[in-house]
Amino acid sequence: MAYNIIFYFTDQQRADTCGCYGQPLNITPNLDRLAAEGVKFDYAFSPQPVCGPCRALFQTGKYPTDTGCFRNNIMLPREIKTLANYIEEAGYETAYIGKWHLASDGELEKPPTIDHTITAIPRELRGGYTGFWRAADVLEFTSHGYDGYVFDENDNRIDFKGYRADCITDLALDFFDQRDTDKPFFMTISHIEPHHQNDRKHYEGPEGSKEKYSNFVLPEDLKALQGDAAAEYPDYLGACASLDENLGKLVNRLKEKGLYENTIIIFSSDHGSHFRTRNLDSHLNGYDDYKRSCHDACLRVPLVIAGGPYQGGITVEELVSTESLPKSILAMAGVDVGDAMIGENLLDVVEKKDSNRPNQIFAQISESRLGRCIRTAQYTYSVYAPGINGGEVASADLYADDFLYDMEKDPYQLHNVVNDPDYAEVKADMRKRLLDWIEKTEGKRPVITD
Repeated sequence: MAYNIIFYFTDQQRADTCGCYGQPLNITPNLDRLAAEGVKFDYAFSPQPVCGPCRALFQTGKYPTDTGCFRNNIMLPREIKTLANYIEEAGYETAYIGKWHLASDGELEKPPTIDHTITAIPRELRGGYTGFWRAADVLEFTSHGYDGYVFDENDNRIDFKGYRADCITDLALDFFDQRDTDKPFFMTISHIEPHHQNDRKHYEGPEGSKEKYSNFVLPEDLKALQGDAAAEYPDYLGACASLDENLGKLVNRLKEKGLYENTIIIFSSDHGSHFRTRNLDSHLNGYDDYKRSCHDACLRVPLVIAGGPYQGGITVEELVSTESLPKSILAMAGVDVGDAMIGENLLDVVEKKDSNRPNQIFAQISESRLGRCIRTAQYTYSVYAPGINGGEVASADLYADDFLYDMEKDPYQLHNVVNDPDYAEVKADMRKRLLDWIEKTEGKRPVITD
């Protein structure tokens, strides 16, 4: 049986915005139902908490240091075989709706030299997608919370009015009315919500969010560290609630079309948000930064997969990385890419096929600083490259300790014990694990200093 596959992913959404991850307000009833039907990964983490690099990984199944897309403003190389290439070869129809963020080149935080941020993305820069297309390269540059535009597969501009998450979802729903084939489909709906609106430096929830969610409860890390969460969290939750309402619309349309029982839905996000509470010593000075660090606030994301073999209301407590999504999506389509992509088939984790599986994840950090980290069930260990701008180079030969957290004693990562002699053996073990991974991934073994 060939399953239809939908990847519904959001931008900058923390896991704890969702009811199935402990959010006390009724923000995500539709996702919570999918979690009750399918599989919820309790500890899913982004491998690179910046929009462009993470999206490059989602499309290629390769680390940003392999593709060269280690920061924003680096377009996806044309010669790399992508998720779309593989899945179309397997007989799937494709559809891509929303934010792309992989078709412009230039220096970080400067206007791109090759600029498709506000114009149609040429076909050769669409990562192999040849089907239904309703996208903008950098959606936050072509839209705001209540208006904007994208382009179709023929480069026609499509303007929209209304709350952006509603409009992007409605564009996706048009696909079901236009398709005239029985081929299985792979659809990506790439929302920008709840990402802050760059030019307004503000989260833009639906009108009335501040009043509707005024009784919010801040997560403990944001409560302790403050940042701008107290002012921004209601709109942030409002955007997350809208995304969930639109997920419900999608599910209803699948059911109306008789497609739901044969469709696998993947819900996740590219990274989280620390609400300007971390990276205060970075070149971004904390003020323009919401994600670029190895803290759980940035890395931990929701991941729910429902449909096909992902059934039963299962909760997976093992740590997983969303780096595994491309390989897992292709496995759903019956394609085994082997070592051509990083990560693992997440179904193998669900079915506990490897009793010796290492329960740890890794991440690469760029832009705010050049960094690397490892996260296990009990510890988080992070390093950075002193004196190096993370927007200029992809890797380093020398790193220094940044932080070490004991997640059992300090689940909100508030007490850095990297220099605590009681944790010397733990640090040595975590450092070796991290160095082993860097060597395997990047082909060199750097030095890490205290």
